[in-house]
Amino acid sequence: MAYSITFDTDTEIQDRAVLVSLVTDEVKKKGIDPEHSLHELIQLAETAGVEVLDSLSQNLQKPDPKYFIGKGKVDELRMLMEAVEANTAIFDHELSGAQVRHLEERLDAKIIDRTQLILDIFAQRANTREGIIQVELAQLTYLLPRLSGHGSNLSRLGGGIGTRGPGESKLEMDRRHIRGRVDDLKHQLAEISRHRKLYRERRKKSDAVQVALVGYTNAGKSTLLKQLTDADVYIQNQLFATLDPTSRVLELPSGKEVVLTDTVGFIQNLPHDLIAAFRATLEEVNEANLILHVVDASSEMREDQMAVVQKILVELGSSDKPQIVLYNKKDACTPEQLEMLNSGDDHLTISAFDDADLLAIREAIQNTLKGDTINFRIPANRGDLVSLLYRVGEITNQEFEGSDSIYTVLLHKADYEKNGYMLQDYIEL
Repeated sequence: MAYSITFDTDTEIQDRAVLVSLVTDEVKKKGIDPEHSLHELIQLAETAGVEVLDSLSQNLQKPDPKYFIGKGKVDELRMLMEAVEANTAIFDHELSGAQVRHLEERLDAKIIDRTQLILDIFAQRANTREGIIQVELAQLTYLLPRLSGHGSNLSRLGGGIGTRGPGESKLEMDRRHIRGRVDDLKHQLAEISRHRKLYRERRKKSDAVQVALVGYTNAGKSTLLKQLTDADVYIQNQLFATLDPTSRVLELPSGKEVVLTDTVGFIQNLPHDLIAAFRATLEEVNEANLILHVVDASSEMREDQMAVVQKILVELGSSDKPQIVLYNKKDACTPEQLEMLNSGDDHLTISAFDDADLLAIREAIQNTLKGDTINFRIPANRGDLVSLLYRVGEITNQEFEGSDSIYTVLLHKADYEKNGYMLQDYIEL
């Protein structure tokens, strides 16, 4: 029997929501700050276009298997929603299909969880074919085990959060058709991934050094990309303003050019389905020679946000790459916050709108990518090796000895790692 959901696409009622947070022993064990997580949920909801009316929290040893929160708390939530005239409840956690169904019946309202909210924002942000496919795949993967729990939920209000995006028309399909669509989307993503891999290989062959901007969502990555490269990118003070990766050429003080790539922002409890769907995009980080970790230095949860980014880098297999931490938004920091920041060659406190800071970033990139100074003895008839020396570093001195030339070269790490094997036999010890 086909699973059918209908939408009234001409009518989209404003989502008016009460947010719900459950603090369990597991949440405490993980060291998650419930207040910060709830504040972040407010930002997510507002980014999705939801009017946030109120919030409700409860402490329980573990989630209630039927309602997630306690039965008495469900009644309290219902009365609160009636009092403020809310039509949606958004939970700061991932719910099962059964929990959604039971809550929906009890509250007679739309039920959205944190994962679905993030997926909805991504659905609004997707512009490229790859982004649209990635979001639809994540939406359907999320929906498949929850079909029994979203029956009236997805059609209740004729649109709004949880029903938007490229996967919208696919929600009318039954499980069999959804599985078929998921397989088709995975095939399309594999083909896109193959093309992306070929493109990366061409960049490698052209000896392009790659630098990736990573960081917590809304840390200022896109602003930095724009200021450093004059890129025409979408910039807004909101979560997940950037979804599709953007690459631009960045010129360093020496004149050398590198490829600087902006990536999707990270967030705590980023849905695993979303990470899986965007793995091809996030592989840009794996291919980078250097990572610029952009941090919102003014955030009260700065350290926790940095830990989330590092955790995801570990999951991607990129945690061992050279990294420069950019403490951004220094102009928004208090003197106390500035005093707590680390300093050094690989930690810079900056503002994306300060020209001196932008120069310091370029110099830091240049210095990090430079290797040791090495002398090479090159025979006069090996012009090909001399050309290679110019590609892998900066020649700072040249002396002649018989028919050979002694070159002193300040190497560029990434370039030398790619092509330096041809020069190994000519190192002057």
